[in-house]
Amino acid sequence: MYEYMIGFITMVTPYYVVLEVAGVGYQVQVANPYRYQEDAEHEVKLFIYQAVRENEITLFGFYDHDEKRLFEKLIGVSGIGPKSALAILANNDHAGLINAVGADDVAYLTKFPGVGKKTAQQIILDLKGKLDDLNSPEMALGQQSLNFIPENASQSLKESLAALSALGYSQREIKAITPQLNEFQADTTDAYLREGLRLLMKK
Repeated sequence: MYEYMIGFITMVTPYYVVLEVAGVGYQVQVANPYRYQEDAEHEVKLFIYQAVRENEITLFGFYDHDEKRLFEKLIGVSGIGPKSALAILANNDHAGLINAVGADDVAYLTKFPGVGKKTAQQIILDLKGKLDDLNSPEMALGQQSLNFIPENASQSLKESLAALSALGYSQREIKAITPQLNEFQADTTDAYLREGLRLLMKK
């Protein structure tokens, strides 16, 4: 079982990053791949969760140990799989998530993709009182399917929209915030993605 890996990010996609360690490239699924887009020239440490199933082994990566622990707690909830857990963690307001669980805030939790009222209630039931010790850390999708992308959209904006779709948000939800994102001034995919997640959580 891996605890963490230290290496270089050699590829970033909406679904995963490739972390090269000692000449071997590991495909690692992370909550926000573009968070690591500017780390290509520097060594990074990814905390790793290894999921072993009958016919596959998947590596999930996390920015720090607390994020990994939060992921482990989330996938222990009935109805929450790894993809849903990553989508929840992609919104960096982990303090808001912890507070929502403590406050029985079902409405907040249902804003995450794939989380309905029943699952939100299950999250609260399973995790209430169990998150207090956590600190809050701050495959390319066919873009032709996102046919509402503005013609003048930057590559960073296009990548962020693809990443939102990869996280499980619907085209209707993404289309609704695309005009605002197109007006948002940002230089990186990560900045666009953070703003997109912020807008989606407000709805």
